[in-house]
Amino acid sequence: EDMALAAFNRALKLSGPGLQVMGVGFTGSLASSRPKHGDHRFYVSTRTQNRLRTSHVTLSKGLRSREEEDKVSSCFVLKAIADACRVSATIQSDVQEPEIPKESVEQFDEDQELQQVIDGQVCMKVYHFADPMEKNFDRKLILPGSFNPLHDGHLRLLEVASSMCDDGFPCFEISAINADKPSLSIAEIKRRVEQFRKAGKNVIISNQPYFYKKAELFPGSAFIIGADTAARLVNPKYYGGDYNRMLEILLECKSTGTTFLVGGREIEGVFKV
Repeated sequence: EDMALAAFNRALKLSGPGLQVMGVGFTGSLASSRPKHGDHRFYVSTRTQNRLRTSHVTLSKGLRSREEEDKVSSCFVLKAIADACRVSATIQSDVQEPEIPKESVEQFDEDQELQQVIDGQVCMKVYHFADPMEKNFDRKLILPGSFNPLHDGHLRLLEVASSMCDDGFPCFEISAINADKPSLSIAEIKRRVEQFRKAGKNVIISNQPYFYKKAELFPGSAFIIGADTAARLVNPKYYGGDYNRMLEILLECKSTGTTFLVGGREIEGVFKV
């Protein structure tokens, strides 16, 4: 189950924008060249955004060769993936009558999914509210913020950025975890998410308040930031006063293909770019 969850989180980071992902975990103790004291058995776990399904199969000892046990367990994994995708699988795993799998299924509702993000168990939850787009995007175009409230300035900023960066899948992002304040409550996250549903815009709920961590979470993305945030991004004060640490972190961001689009802001009566 831990392997399936780790794979699910990795898939979330690596996947193209707008795609559904799954994590799969498998471990087993199958026939080998020497007789085994314990059972011949395997475990399969599939993890999607709202479901965890685990199967445990104990094989009849001495019934099959190693290659045959490999085939049975491999077919079982493929069928588990098909089931998680809700597609019918014609593949047969050839599990015999006494080898009936022990199954457990856990469904997660929206509150549980968000709690898993807050707790750091799952790295993000994506809400797709925008109309599906025809083209394929190479990366995400992300406007992070608290959006309390979401206003026309935010919507226009993402619109202008999208026209400048047309290979980016546009979405807003809110971190449930705040660097200086308590985490957002589930009710508060849902209240803010509702604004995006009404506006028909995609939003991601993550648990990373810092840009260098966001860069790890969304590799190759373009982030839209204000001029004031851009100034903080290159201020050693926000890296524990360590200039070299700041350079190291920014170079890491650069190595993941991260770029920044900076929007002008009025700061103390002066419009800064």
